[in-house]
Amino acid sequence: MSGILSGCPVPIENRGRVEMAHGGGGSKMQQLIEEILLPAFGNPEGAARHDSALLQVEKIQLAFTTDSYVVRPLFFQGGSIGSLAVNGTVNDLSMSGAYPVAISAGLILEEGLPLEHLQAVVSDMQTAARTAGVRIVTGDTKVVERGRCDGMYINTAGVGIVRDGVDIGPHRVQPGDAVILSGDIGRHGIAILAAREDMLDYCDTASDCAPLNSAVTILLNSGAEVHCLRDLTRGGMASVLVEIAQASGTFIHLREEAIPVSASVRAACELLGYDPLYIANEGRFVAFVPAADAETALKAIRTASVSGEAKIVGTVQKRETAGVSICSKYGTERHIYMLSGEQLPRIC
Repeated sequence: MSGILSGCPVPIENRGRVEMAHGGGGSKMQQLIEEILLPAFGNPEGAARHDSALLQVEKIQLAFTTDSYVVRPLFFQGGSIGSLAVNGTVNDLSMSGAYPVAISAGLILEEGLPLEHLQAVVSDMQTAARTAGVRIVTGDTKVVERGRCDGMYINTAGVGIVRDGVDIGPHRVQPGDAVILSGDIGRHGIAILAAREDMLDYCDTASDCAPLNSAVTILLNSGAEVHCLRDLTRGGMASVLVEIAQASGTFIHLREEAIPVSASVRAACELLGYDPLYIANEGRFVAFVPAADAETALKAIRTASVSGEAKIVGTVQKRETAGVSICSKYGTERHIYMLSGEQLPRIC
């Protein structure tokens, strides 16, 4: 959620109670945002919702974002809450076409947290920041009573600089655009599930947690016109595309055969009854570019190690109603909807 304080009062009588609404992909969280948060904090000028807020400071356009990380467990294959916090903030800035500059880090520690765990998380944050080329410049630390949090929670905020002439967001998506996916989907959510449920002996999937700013920079330097970028985090690829379709008033059509899913993720999803399209990612994004620029953009994205397996997975169409559909390998078409509940709570 981005925007500025509007001063709108929020009635709280007869509002019931806050229910578990983990992440941004579920209907409960969406309801909280729509009914309570946006009326209070939403931009009165109606700025489009995106991964970062854009702020004009004299002649410089800044991107600003914040997020909180409450993942359980603290460590998982391919990362930790520390690397997740840094990469998540870097990626939110990058999706606005911004060059990440600085990050803050607020640590909420539970009494009794082993110091070696804290040291490992901080080391992961340091490594992730160095890899992404961003600095952690300020922060805060609090300790709460035993049992008040799952060892550690982290809040990060980030600032980036948007280059001149860059205008990226759902408002620019239009019929004829190609949809490019940066790599295979579902690995982060399955890695968290495997670590949480002690399934490591049966599932060797590692999280895709990684910074995306290098791939975005290469894409923006390729000469291809970029209309929209979005990382596929909570709610997975399906929920993200539904949000974009609704915001842009367009229809997104996907080809199932073109969407890469690793064998281990596919096996885990089949075993547990999950749809890979709704599983969270932390190192994948979609790019919307004009069809004429699709091959140029694809070639550029593939030069970055984090997106070497990028593919064109769909197109934007003009239909009477906004939405998302996917065509199976058998030629049948089904509609994709927003995730109605969180399949994997606490994935970030």
